[in-house]
Amino acid sequence: MLTIAELISLANASSFSDVIIDFEARESGRTREEIWQEMEKNLETMNAAVQRGLTGVESVTGFSGRDAEKLDIYLKNNRSFSGIETIKAARNAIATNEVNAAMGVICATPTAGSAGVCAGVINMVKESRNLTHEQQIKFLFAAGAVGLSIANQASISGAQGGCQAEIGSASAMASAGLVEIAGGTPEQCGHAVALTLMNTMGLICDPVAGLVEIPCINRNAMGASLALMTADMALAGIESVIPADEVIQAMHQVGKKMPSCFKETAEGGLATTPTGLKITEQLFGK
Repeated sequence: MLTIAELISLANASSFSDVIIDFEARESGRTREEIWQEMEKNLETMNAAVQRGLTGVESVTGFSGRDAEKLDIYLKNNRSFSGIETIKAARNAIATNEVNAAMGVICATPTAGSAGVCAGVINMVKESRNLTHEQQIKFLFAAGAVGLSIANQASISGAQGGCQAEIGSASAMASAGLVEIAGGTPEQCGHAVALTLMNTMGLICDPVAGLVEIPCINRNAMGASLALMTADMALAGIESVIPADEVIQAMHQVGKKMPSCFKETAEGGLATTPTGLKITEQLFGK
């Protein structure tokens, strides 16, 4: 098991991305080249999902869709409050999860329900910062290192730990990836993880009608936005008083104590509002 502290220690001579590539090579017996090529396929899948989502897609149920297209139009015709890069990352995140809801192909990072966060962020940054292909792949490996650490110490499943385990983990992954490609230190990557997770702690998983649409799609947009902010905070030198691994363990404890009605069962939160119940009835009957 790789903790964030162990990742930081190992990465002081290299980077999060290099550490996890070496780790995967040892565990799987594959070469670095094979591992790199697999991540390239993941990146291609992410890019394709974003591009498809931006054309305007609707879910099978018809209860979600085309919001990425709306944000794209808004961005072109308005001066946004949150800034161009934030809106683009949110737009891309929504696009990805709208493709998921339309039964399209996405790359689970770390889950299908949170697939838009990393995809949304990396697609925005490659445009705005003219990232090289190598930088994009390194972003994904650094993000993957964080995801592995969280999965080993806590959970990345909404059914186990609530949405804090899905959107929270995805946001922490994206934030650490941003810090790495920006030239931040391994310690700053760790602070980015901690700052992100402490601000998603307690987030419940309450999908309306049990489907990964409402509020899941829009939560990916919020997760992408949070990743940008916490990456900037860490790069600015802001440190988390609580170490990342302790934050992960605290999240795990919160998830274990969280009532089952708030863990992907559609028995609480937005799923049991009058409108949420009406949608459920329309789809599945009483």
